[in-house]
Amino acid sequence: MIHKMGLYGEYFDSIRKGKKKVEVRLNDEKRRKIKVGDFIEFIKIPEQDETIIIKVTDLKIYDTFQAMYEDIPFQDIDCEGWTMQEMIDGTYEIYTPEQEKEWGTLAITIEYYS
Repeated sequence: MIHKMGLYGEYFDSIRKGKKKVEVRLNDEKRRKIKVGDFIEFIKIPEQDETIIIKVTDLKIYDTFQAMYEDIPFQDIDCEGWTMQEMIDGTYEIYTPEQEKEWGTLAITIEYYS
């Protein structure tokens, strides 16, 4: 199955270069449909002029982004050198603490496909 998701340019490029091995998302209804072995087509936003396809190799569910970041090496998210607070603050620019509390979080381990 192929899932479609938007992805900001810097993260999009990081996956294409093979630096980002884990994509961080809320574990919302859309993400709960993802299974290991599925593919995700990322559309570069805001431009929406490029796409890449990745294969899902693992899924891990966490209650909070902090729990996720304590478990996953920052280098796998292409954030080596960041502090825990910078990771959490950066994530809360995209998702709210209320969304995190409602849905939990999902670490999607990926492999660049095409």
